[in-house]
Amino acid sequence: MNGFTDAEWGLLVGLPQAVLIAASAAEEDGARRTAAENAAGMAAISDGRDSASELVRTVAAEIVARLGDPDGEEEASLPVFAPGDPVAVAADALDRAKAAAQLLDERGHEADAAAYKHWLVTIAEEVVTAASSGGLLGIGGTEVSAAEQSFRDDLVQVLND
Repeated sequence: MNGFTDAEWGLLVGLPQAVLIAASAAEEDGARRTAAENAAGMAAISDGRDSASELVRTVAAEIVARLGDPDGEEEASLPVFAPGDPVAVAADALDRAKAAAQLLDERGHEADAAAYKHWLVTIAEEVVTAASSGGLLGIGGTEVSAAEQSFRDDLVQVLND
């Protein structure tokens, strides 16, 4: 379907996972909250299989085939880990998002490009709203921290530049 080189396709398929990881890493939350963010991100990736965009459906299907279906018997997930440098993780994801946006704007169909970008922002949104930060034993805290909101806003900006 794609007409992309292997490297370009790898960028498009790998980026949703990079967005999930960067959005989760934006705020240090602890293993339970990070697992909730991971599950929300995987669900948002999986939901891409229902997109009106053929590109989003195909990318989402490939990711789910690789990682597993969050709606299936064996729950899909990425390993829960705390990156040593969350700022570098975010910068890498944003650089990759910028490259993907340029690629799609130059070579993709306009509707597919818009749908793919929207899907990436949806993934970030689902991750950052999945678990509140701060608080005690799940009570209180901030739904979306300043760092999480900053990553989401930066993602929107690089996708629309």
